[in-house]
Amino acid sequence: MGFDYFMNPIAEKIGWFPKHMPREERVLVTKLDFLILVFACLSTFCNNLDVNAINNAYVSGMEDDLHLTGNRLSYLNAVYWAATIAFQIPSNAVLTVVPAEYFIPACEIAWGMFTLGTAFVKSYKQLIVMRFFVGITSTPCWIGNAHIINSWYRRQELGKRNAIFYNTYPLGSMFTGYLQTACLDNLAGVGGLEGWRWLFIICTIITIPISALGVIFFPNVPSQCKSRWLTPREKELAQTRLYEEGFAPSKGLTWGIFKRVLLAWPTWVFLIMANMYWFTPYPSTTPFLLWLTAQFPDNLDLVNNLGTTSYAISIVSAMIFAFYSDWRGKRWDSMVMAGLLVLVCSIILVIWDVSIGAKYFAFIALGFCNGPINIVIAWFAECMSGDLEARSISLAIINMGYCILALILPLTAWQTEDQPRFKGGEYWNLGLAIAELLMIPVPIIMERRDRRNGTGLAALEAIDMPGIGDVSVRSDEEEMGEIVYEKKGNEAVVSPV
Repeated sequence: MGFDYFMNPIAEKIGWFPKHMPREERVLVTKLDFLILVFACLSTFCNNLDVNAINNAYVSGMEDDLHLTGNRLSYLNAVYWAATIAFQIPSNAVLTVVPAEYFIPACEIAWGMFTLGTAFVKSYKQLIVMRFFVGITSTPCWIGNAHIINSWYRRQELGKRNAIFYNTYPLGSMFTGYLQTACLDNLAGVGGLEGWRWLFIICTIITIPISALGVIFFPNVPSQCKSRWLTPREKELAQTRLYEEGFAPSKGLTWGIFKRVLLAWPTWVFLIMANMYWFTPYPSTTPFLLWLTAQFPDNLDLVNNLGTTSYAISIVSAMIFAFYSDWRGKRWDSMVMAGLLVLVCSIILVIWDVSIGAKYFAFIALGFCNGPINIVIAWFAECMSGDLEARSISLAIINMGYCILALILPLTAWQTEDQPRFKGGEYWNLGLAIAELLMIPVPIIMERRDRRNGTGLAALEAIDMPGIGDVSVRSDEEEMGEIVYEKKGNEAVVSPV
């Protein structure tokens, strides 16, 4: 018998496939990885590339060319976030009725064209207009892709897939730094354009072709999937296995969704906790880049390259935390570990009167603490598994909270004119580091309450799954015996034959 990728023991040992998952289901999961993760990751990579290009362009000549004095960089980012906030909930509401394979790629083409327009602006006012429309058109990217990813996978699969998806953010930011260095060294002056303008042109050239992949390969949510790449059997199996995990099918978009969203405790608990964990690593991004600029004012290549180190280490941490949390079957302990490290780093930056090496460690280690971001989303998706539409809108609310803070904090705690030390921001971060650790027990307590009262996920046992009949999934008898998943009445059961 030749090598069978789907049944190889290596995939089982690293936890990519659970040991007793039937071969047919492994084939389905592998297809989903290629159909969903490839486009979602490339799309989000391009989004982060385009959105963050302005920070590298700012330290590479844009500041002087467009007279971006004082807090103008912060104002530009505020305009972007204001536009994103305005389109957050409408975007995910549209996504529940408009096929994702058309909506997200169309928005990607739009933000790519506005990114191109940024390369040719002549004034600060024109730049504001471009940033506003980049903000509106790029809104569905992360929120939409995250919704689709968390609508297809079992619980023990979510952490790793969310980690891979998250890693497109630091990869995009890293690549922006390297790309800006290449533009300064090789394209500055070509066609009469400065190096920072070429950065936006190259970003657009990368972005536009990716949208075609979405139209061709990206599927909608399982209950509305019309993908040509999945067989009818696989589409049915995809819905059945989610039902077994407590993930309910679509209930349709009605006005009642707002009541369900407002009364769901995960909406508000994760709105607070997720945004704490998203923002405590913030000093490892723009503040770190501006601090490096003060240390090496005459070496922009070194600044752009060193600025990528915090993103590089966040990639490693994301995978470590994801595999660990999926293996443990718990999310909270990974978040405790990251929270304690955030606390140590925040104390170092508050003290400030330490060696350059200690400050560098604090900035880089905060990048490492970006890892639990994907775990927060996986935990939220599990808690909201019983309502697809409510989960989509709640996720938009949580992300809207992030956008509001991203708009406010750079204008208050992290003002550009305070560089290289952001004293207010450092004290703010220390307070958040303490608060996020105190917040962790709340969702644990609420989940236990739901189990005790028979609400939340426990109540899903009484929900029938429309359109799904009896489904059996058989594994290869020679490998692990025969297992059948069946639906009896209103319950999905797993029984040996």
